[in-house]
Amino acid sequence: MNANGVSLTTVQELMNCVAGGRILDAMNRYYDPSVTMQENANPPCAGLAANIEREKAFVASIREWRGLQIKAMAVNDDVSFIEYTIDFVNTSGIPMHNEQVSVARWKNGKIIHERFYYDSGH
Repeated sequence: MNANGVSLTTVQELMNCVAGGRILDAMNRYYDPSVTMQENANPPCAGLAANIEREKAFVASIREWRGLQIKAMAVNDDVSFIEYTIDFVNTSGIPMHNEQVSVARWKNGKIIHERFYYDSGH
């Protein structure tokens, strides 16, 4: 673990929570109260409470969670990089497959900024 409190083990534990469908638990454990989260080039959403509400809407759109597969992961100083896929069936019954990259900045063992990069055209 470096001085900013991020290690590959911490990032793996975070992703294990998410992969197990425990997204909100992961947020409460690994995200700073002042976190900002951003989807592609959209304006960031500020604050843990607001981001939890945003994630609750995502979770509510899922009928069946089919899993998450990590393709690549790295930690460098206070930044983590994760490439992964998410598979689920939405509430309309449509199977969804998302490929994305998450870049997170950490401070004192918590994420203070996270940005997701993915193709939003499908």
